[in-house]
Amino acid sequence: MRIAYLTQSYPPMISGAAMFARQLAEAMSNRGHQVLVIAASERGKPYCVQNGNLTLLRLYSHHNPLRVGQRFLLYPRRATLHALRDFQPDIIHTHEPLQMGNLGLEYSRRMRIPITLTNHQLPWFAASYLPDKFGLRGFVENMLWNYARWVLPQFTSLIAPTQTISDFITQKTNIESQTIGYGIDLDSFHPHPDFNEEAATRVRLNLPPSIPILLHVGRLDTDKSVDRVIAASAQILREKDACLVIVGDGSQKSALMKLCKSLGIADKVKFTGSISMQAGLPQIYRIANLFVAASEIETQGIVLLEAAASGLPIAAVRATCIPEIVHHGVNGYLAEQGDINGLGNLMRVILNDPLNAKTMGRAGRALVESHTAQHTTDLHEKFYQELVLQTSTQGARVRVAHRRKLTKGWTKL
Repeated sequence: MRIAYLTQSYPPMISGAAMFARQLAEAMSNRGHQVLVIAASERGKPYCVQNGNLTLLRLYSHHNPLRVGQRFLLYPRRATLHALRDFQPDIIHTHEPLQMGNLGLEYSRRMRIPITLTNHQLPWFAASYLPDKFGLRGFVENMLWNYARWVLPQFTSLIAPTQTISDFITQKTNIESQTIGYGIDLDSFHPHPDFNEEAATRVRLNLPPSIPILLHVGRLDTDKSVDRVIAASAQILREKDACLVIVGDGSQKSALMKLCKSLGIADKVKFTGSISMQAGLPQIYRIANLFVAASEIETQGIVLLEAAASGLPIAAVRATCIPEIVHHGVNGYLAEQGDINGLGNLMRVILNDPLNAKTMGRAGRALVESHTAQHTTDLHEKFYQELVLQTSTQGARVRVAHRRKLTKGWTKL
């Protein structure tokens, strides 16, 4: 197959959608498919890279003032349609429903090929970046849902990463989605450290040799509620010798560091910045004692999968799809939304019972065994093949009907 992926964000830009788009593109190209990725340039200026079956086209982009390290495209219609015309894909898979989604729809209608969309965000996620004044968030969210009801039926199919998100989209738009989750590399994210790995990782991060580590990984932006992670952890950090390690970067980093100082825990919180897999992210998971997250906007939560795969018990929030990954009392605990004290108490319960924490870690690893990158690729590949065949069959029927109509016309003549 010839597969085109359309996305705003793509590594080295960091987001769940970006990481997943790269995972799919590279996996499909490794399986012998011809793959084109069209994304925003992280350099600003456009460029193109060819690597085997994978062509990566980065288009002229603009700085995103709301997201650290992110750039965005400004409706690159000519460049996108030109690239698609030259590539001639059998199917298009877009990872955003606005600019790139609309350009993909325009090309797919013209060439009568299937196009699918993965819903990485819901309207209230985007609205969370706006100030909650004068009903602005509610107004924008309502407008985005109205747009979704108009644009989503135009796609050949929709994909949601979890059943919760799929059901929610159906509830709001009356449109069904195919549920295909994100996959992770279970060979990289595992609970078994190499010899001397823990000591070396602690030295690299300038962490004390034996104290418990609370870990959070993710963007440091408003929607991820990292301030609540810090507030919940503060209760524990004041009581015992422990450290909160926060991996990631974002627009709220300075504010979060100030929050740590105001809470009197600045010396017990380590901000590492963004760390890639190649730079040792899996090792950081393996030296932690628990994983904590307060985000209420996940569509799947890749970091939760990574934590579970690494054998970490998880303290998180009962919101959106999170209970699909964190089973309360099995591989972690779930606090109610907005309950910072409750989240802190759950973290304390995990730390105070190391035996149960290990049992939870093993349960988490077992729960994510079905979330392998290979399984996700298998499901997408099969789905693409079905869509291409279905569209091809429908096209053949249209052509046959058209020929019959012409033949009847000739008979009358």
